Amino acid sequence: MLDADLASLYGVSTKALNQAVKRNLGRFPDDFMFQLSWEEAGDLRPQAAASGAPSERRPRSQSVTLRRGTNIKYRPRVFTEQGVAMLSSVLRSPRAIAVNIEIMRAFVRLREVLATNKEFTKRFAALEARIERRLVDQDQVIVEILQAIHELMNPPPNALKRKIGFV
Repeated sequence: MLDADLASLYGVSTKALNQAVKRNLGRFPDDFMFQLSWEEAGDLRPQAAASGAPSERRPRSQSVTLRRGTNIKYRPRVFTEQGVAMLSSVLRSPRAIAVNIEIMRAFVRLREVLATNKEFTKRFAALEARIERRLVDQDQVIVEILQAIHELMNPPPNALKRKIGFV
């Protein structure tokens, strides 16, 4: 997400957001945040400004802050999912604090679910092993019964038959 979009979501100015990031750069490695190139940043401008259409004339201002939708002074920052979570911990707006608290609660719930899942997995594995042992025992008994039936059906060919009577 872009820094300007996140600033509006967290209820702070883009300038305040970027200042907080600059003060805490160690918390934002490359996989949490990066800056767009000038070319990429230029593609973000509104179509009217990008196409060169004349804009309305405004009186010069003594303010050093640029108006929204005009030229950009700094390359925008882009935050990944982890960067958004980290950003909620460095900003001081009420909304950022609420988001940070919810992120922490979500991690606790996730940890509980994983712990429950591990216990379930252990129990299931034990049950599966017990069933396999029983099946192996039962399979062995079934094999022995089938062998006995085959022996009864087909007596050995060399069996000498006793003659009836006196010899």
